[in-house]
Amino acid sequence: MPPAQSDVHQEVGGLYQDHHRWLQGWLRHKIGNAFDAADVAHDTFMRLLARDEAVGAREPRAFLTTVAKGVLGNLYRRRDLEAAYLETLAALPPQLAPDPEARAILLETLFDIDRRLDGLPAPVRRAFLLSQLDGMPQAEIAVALDVSLATVQRYLVKAMHQCFFAGPPA
Repeated sequence: MPPAQSDVHQEVGGLYQDHHRWLQGWLRHKIGNAFDAADVAHDTFMRLLARDEAVGAREPRAFLTTVAKGVLGNLYRRRDLEAAYLETLAALPPQLAPDPEARAILLETLFDIDRRLDGLPAPVRRAFLLSQLDGMPQAEIAVALDVSLATVQRYLVKAMHQCFFAGPPA
């Protein structure tokens, strides 16, 4: 039987109390920026609070380091994606540039799609990106990936399902 949510919160609270200061210092040393270190440390504990099962870490610092590295990787990916988005916007004529509210919505949508695609195998993700971003026909994608046309079609269905429904097709 899974632990009660309050048990998980209590466990994470104990980890926070015992190791937050250490984790933030480790991140500050790794990143070289106290503000980002504080954000990543916070997000690390938020990720743990979102879990449905107990942490049960025998080595809490090693466990927290592993989770924090994942959060840090997400931060870097987000920043890279945002930089590419802003670079693309800068190349647009001013009359075609979206207003600030639309920019924020588009950027959050990009982050969400990136997160969803990240859970896919590399060939599936690549087929989807070749189709959607490069406008490559399915037959050309099959040649580029050295797979059958039917495989490309399965890849695209799987990727679309992941993007629209956040899970693999049944």
